[in-house]
Amino acid sequence: MTVFTMDTGIVAALKKFPISPFGEAASGLLGVLGYTSKKRLALKPNTLATFLATFSQGRALNERYALPNEWKSVDFLFQITDEEIRAAANMQFEFESKGAFSGAIINSYLFIAIELIGEHYSRSALAGITREVNKLFDMPALIFFRHGETITLAVINRRLHKREPGKDVLEKVTLIQDIRLTNTHRAHIEILYDVSLGALHHKYPFTNFVGLHEAWQKTLDTSELNKRFFQDLANWYFWALPQVRFPKNAPKDADGQHSSSLIRLITRVIFCWFLKEKGLLPAALFDEHKIPELLVDLSPKESTYYKAILQNLFFATLNQEMGKREFRKTGQNFMAHNVYRYRSLLKSPNDLLNLLAQIPFMNGGLFECLDKTVGTKENPQYIRIDGFSDRDDNALKVPNSLFWGPEQVVDLSAAYGENKYSASRVAGLVRIFDRYKFTVAENTPLDEEIALDPELLGKVFENLLAAYNPETGATARKQTGSFYTPREIVNYMVDESLIFSLGTQLKDALPKAAQVEEHLRQLVAYSDEPHRFADHEVNALICEFSARVRDGI
Repeated sequence: MTVFTMDTGIVAALKKFPISPFGEAASGLLGVLGYTSKKRLALKPNTLATFLATFSQGRALNERYALPNEWKSVDFLFQITDEEIRAAANMQFEFESKGAFSGAIINSYLFIAIELIGEHYSRSALAGITREVNKLFDMPALIFFRHGETITLAVINRRLHKREPGKDVLEKVTLIQDIRLTNTHRAHIEILYDVSLGALHHKYPFTNFVGLHEAWQKTLDTSELNKRFFQDLANWYFWALPQVRFPKNAPKDADGQHSSSLIRLITRVIFCWFLKEKGLLPAALFDEHKIPELLVDLSPKESTYYKAILQNLFFATLNQEMGKREFRKTGQNFMAHNVYRYRSLLKSPNDLLNLLAQIPFMNGGLFECLDKTVGTKENPQYIRIDGFSDRDDNALKVPNSLFWGPEQVVDLSAAYGENKYSASRVAGLVRIFDRYKFTVAENTPLDEEIALDPELLGKVFENLLAAYNPETGATARKQTGSFYTPREIVNYMVDESLIFSLGTQLKDALPKAAQVEEHLRQLVAYSDEPHRFADHEVNALICEFSARVRDGI
C-alpha cells in the first residue's frame, strides 16, 4: 500500500500539468497545498481580452511589462477569504480577516494562472507581468505561470502608499521559478511544502490574513534560505575538518587542522556547482548514478572522488586550455599540474577525458594548483599544499563519504562550543547541494528567485573564515581586514551616496525647487511609482549626472 504524504501529493499534482488544462492543474496543486475555494469565475474564452474586460475597470496594462503577445491563456482560479481558510483548516485554528500588513489591508488572496507561449522567461520578465496584473486588484494576486515544461509561482508584496492612504504600492516580487513538471528538483518540492497552509500555520501560528501574508513572506525569504544553507554547510565543515588530511606544507591552524585548505575546497566546489547550473559543467560529475561508472572504487573511506574527479576538474581542466588536456605521461610531467593524474583510479580514463573535453578554460587563480617547486635546479624543494599527485606517498585524504554520505546525526558540540549542536544533522556535500536550488542570476530588490545566487560565494567565504581560528586566535577576516558586504548594505550605501551627491548639486542648480531630497528618495526607491520631478528639474538632473560621470566622480 502506498502511503500518501504531502511530498507525494505535490509530485502527483505536478505530473497532471502536461495532461490537464493549466487552470485545472494549478487548482489541483493548490488544493494539495491546502488552498481551496468556491469563489471561482470561469473566463470564457480564457483569453487576455476576456480577463481585461472582466477585471480591468478601465485600467490598462503597460504592454512593455505585461508582454500581452506572450499570453496563451489566463484563468482566474479562485479567491480565498477567511471563510475558505477556516474550512480548509477544519476549524482547527481561529482565523479572522482583520489586520493590516505594512499598512495595507489584506482580507483575501486571488490565484491566477497564465500560460505563456515561450519555453523560458527571465525572472524580471515574469516579475513585470506579475506587477502589472496586480495593478488591477486591491488584494494580492498570486500567479502561476506555465512556460515550456516548467511552471513558476510569483508572489508580490504590497504596502500602503504613504501619500495616498487609499492606494497600495507594489513592491518586491518573489518567484519559485522554473519548477520542472517531471523529475522535479527536491528543493522545489520542499519549498512548495513549506508554503502549504498546514506547514505555514505550524511554524507561524497566524489568526488572520496579515499573519498568513507575513508567514508567506518569511518562508519565501532568501535570507532565511541562506541561513539554512550556511548552517548545513557549517555542520559539514566541522564534521569534515577532523577527517581530512592535506600535505605537510598545507597551512594548519592552532589545533593542527587544515581549516584553510578545507575552506578552499568548499569554495572551489561551490563555484563549480554554479558552473554546472549555467550548463558549463556536465551534471554527471555530481551524479551519484554516473560517478560509479567512472571510478574503480567509491568506498566511503577512500578519497577517489576528490582525487580522480574533482582535482582533475580543478587543476587539469578548468586551469588548462581546451585542446591541450591530457594525462600525465609515465615518468614525465612530475610537478606539472595542468595534466591529468590518477589513471589507476578510473575505469576508463578516456571516458573522463571525453566528459571534461568541452568544459571552458577558467583563467583565474581559484583553480591554480598550489603545489610548487622552489630552490635551485640542483637542489629543488617540492612544496605540497593541494597534493595533486598520484605518488604512493601522497598524504592527501578527503574521504568519499564527505561527498556522498547519507544524512546522519553527529555530535558537533565541541566544535561549536555549544551543547545545542550535540545532535547535528550532516550529509555528504553533494547531497547538501542537491537539496537547494541554485541560480546564476543575482537577486535584486525588485525581484528575487527562491534560490541560492552567486552572491552566496562571498557570504560562504566570509562565514567560514569567521569560523577559522588560526595561530593568533583571531578570526582570519579580522586579520586580513577583508569583509564581505551584504547586498542590502551595498544598496543602502549607493542610494544614500546618490541622494547626497545629486541633492547637494541640485539645490545649487535649482535653488527654488522644493522637496529635492524627498523626490530623489522616491526616484531611487524600488517601486513602480513615476518620478516627481518637473521637466526642467529632469534636465538639470540629467546634466548634473552626466557631468559627474564624465568627470569620473
